[in-house]
Amino acid sequence: MDFTQCASCFLYSTPPKLNPQSFQCPILSKKRVSMEVKKAFNFEMCPSVSRLNKLIVNARDGGVAEAETAVVLGKPKSTRFQISKGYATPFGATARDGGVNFAIYSGNATSATLCLISLSDLQDNQVTEYISLDPLLNKTGDVWHVFLKGDFRDMLYGYKIHGMFSPEDGHYYDSSRILLDPYAKAVISRGEFGALGPDGNCWPQMAGMIPSSNDEFDWEGDLTLKYPQEDLIIYEMHVRGFTRHESSGTEFPGTYLGVVEKLDHLKELGVNCIELMPCHEFNELEYFSYNSVLGDYKVNFWGYSTINYFSPMIRYSSAGIRNCGRDGVNEIKFLIKEAHKRGIEVLMDVVFNHTAEGNEKGPNISFRGVDNSVYYMLAPKGEYYNYSGCGNTFNCNHPFVRQFIVDCLRYWVTEMHVDGFRFDLASIMTRGSSLWDSVNVYGARIEGDLLTTGTPLSSPPLIDLISNDSILCGVKLIAEAWDTGGLYQIGVFPHWGIWSEWNGKYRDTVRQFIKGTDGFSGAFAECLCGSPNLYQGGGRKPWNSINFVCVHDGFTLADLVTYNDKHNLANGEDNNDGENHNNSWNCGQEGEFASILVKKLRKRQMRNFFLCLMVSQGVPMIYMGDEYGHTKGGNNNTYCHDNYINYFRWDKKEDSSSDLFRFCRLMTKFRQECESLGLHDFPTSERLQWHGHAPGVPDWSASSRFVALTLKDSVKGEIYIAFNSSHLPVTITLPERPGYSWEPLVDTSKPTPYDFLPPDIPGRDIALQQYTQFLDANLYPMLSYSSIILVRIPDESA
Repeated sequence: MDFTQCASCFLYSTPPKLNPQSFQCPILSKKRVSMEVKKAFNFEMCPSVSRLNKLIVNARDGGVAEAETAVVLGKPKSTRFQISKGYATPFGATARDGGVNFAIYSGNATSATLCLISLSDLQDNQVTEYISLDPLLNKTGDVWHVFLKGDFRDMLYGYKIHGMFSPEDGHYYDSSRILLDPYAKAVISRGEFGALGPDGNCWPQMAGMIPSSNDEFDWEGDLTLKYPQEDLIIYEMHVRGFTRHESSGTEFPGTYLGVVEKLDHLKELGVNCIELMPCHEFNELEYFSYNSVLGDYKVNFWGYSTINYFSPMIRYSSAGIRNCGRDGVNEIKFLIKEAHKRGIEVLMDVVFNHTAEGNEKGPNISFRGVDNSVYYMLAPKGEYYNYSGCGNTFNCNHPFVRQFIVDCLRYWVTEMHVDGFRFDLASIMTRGSSLWDSVNVYGARIEGDLLTTGTPLSSPPLIDLISNDSILCGVKLIAEAWDTGGLYQIGVFPHWGIWSEWNGKYRDTVRQFIKGTDGFSGAFAECLCGSPNLYQGGGRKPWNSINFVCVHDGFTLADLVTYNDKHNLANGEDNNDGENHNNSWNCGQEGEFASILVKKLRKRQMRNFFLCLMVSQGVPMIYMGDEYGHTKGGNNNTYCHDNYINYFRWDKKEDSSSDLFRFCRLMTKFRQECESLGLHDFPTSERLQWHGHAPGVPDWSASSRFVALTLKDSVKGEIYIAFNSSHLPVTITLPERPGYSWEPLVDTSKPTPYDFLPPDIPGRDIALQQYTQFLDANLYPMLSYSSIILVRIPDESA
């Protein structure tokens, strides 16, 4: 059968013989067409119909059938807006020429409708006005576009994208859904974090902000700080959790403005870079359910489930949806500007590995309905690859998707002034896309080319594009170099000389050595040097290693020394979630209720971990709350808790009984003062010398639990650092330095304030005298599970 195709209704494929049974068309209420014609052709009426035409369908047997269809004549009409063709670039909604241009990519759509929605209509799930796009007038290539002039006050937008619903072919078009523009700069739905939508809906309708030429923000001349990466001390922060607890005393707790009120704490701690956990728009109600264990409700607290990559999380702002999200956008800009004023860089944790739409059972919010087969990595029969462990995998190396990601990153650098990015599950960005083959990439087939979807690529186009982008090459780029599909790339992530990595091997090795596991002394020494075993051979430097002991995912520092096992019952999953292998040690008793001796050992171990982090080459990263010993009660997977478990406890930080903060503050200051800590290149024997219990005789045997080194330092002269992770004390012999002596600075086995002896501490001279009999003999006693720092000073008695 052949047929004529209507420009508005788009009939597809070859139908069977027409059946007398028919249906009532919702657009043409008095016209009837065959139900089988609709089913076979995917018949769908365009909402902007101006007149009817007869469609003659010729059957194979020579018979004919007649159906009346709709045809769009000329431009779509509107009583409120002046409409013209528009421009194919830039993507998204863009204020220009006295109006707004709308452009959206959808390579497989058959038609598109721009939906304009007032803020009041959004709450009622209504569309204020439809603007249907003519494929002959409002389409260039695969881009649908239109230009409107009119009054956009309190107006939002979305799209209805029309096409085939054919999951086996990778298409999930559903014209009943109003979709978010992937390029929307603010997403509006609910205004308050954790509040349900109308009628208790966890997924109320969302729409994008329409920009205005009057949108302005006074940056006051702000520029990115561009610190050398080796100078950074990073602080991983959750925006809401940082000030949500009542003890924060902030005017706007749990918001961007709340963080601004507490930036001076970070200055006091010595932090010069914050890494914000996901601040892109996500739905915290994604997991919303009653938690009988705690008597509250589970939410997506961490935010690793992105809805839109251009929009900041509006419900992290005090303004909420006021002014259609513009005020919320300005609040995160204000946070970044104020951080820069205090000399603090801002990195964004970005999640380009998957989205909140999940697998085929998830909601159509944006990407799936706009062009599912482009944005997601699909198997031949339309199934979703799941390298993220979250239902879908973003199709990062598809030509359009990689340009989308670069556009997004550029936006956050140029418009929001961020200083860099940490890429969650970044190994997914190195996998071949659904279109990956030699013909698609190189224009011709290559002999022996066996690459399939998801294959790791040695030179992934997306990483190449980011690394060589004229804007992005100047910002910090940090990869979480693994994914849940088993691709582990620590030390081998494609880097172009500029990418750093979350060094998970550093975490595992340091935890093993500090708790006293045999066989890790040599690996621990590599960690202290910036992991040259991982990075030097690939041409990288120590600063390519982001060193951490604890992050949001896993035990806190306090819990690392308090629990042998995870205690995740509060999650309501029968303790089956979370990592089982934590390399933790409870110091002899499980849980917070322990003997005084055990608690003293735990404090010592926390200081040991922090000291190690600050004296290691590479870039140290501190997890929010570890500076005062925040506990999550042994829960190593607190993704779902919007409560005290995840909130920074300002009362604990100020508690006089908490002396860890003082130690951490002094250690970060010491690191910043030393020229030899945070080197640009790996230390050589000219600067570094290894020692054991005796000078120059290191012990790298499997049973060794002692590592010591000296570092020449242009500021301090020379420093001696030693770690004793044995359960036995030891008296060590110090290197002889004629004309000089060694002065104790740090000893984690001593009680506060004598664990760190700065020049201004009262009674410092008396404390130093206690070491005299040992130092005169060039000796120093170290207790079990302790670490020390000594500084070389001129010997006044010489």
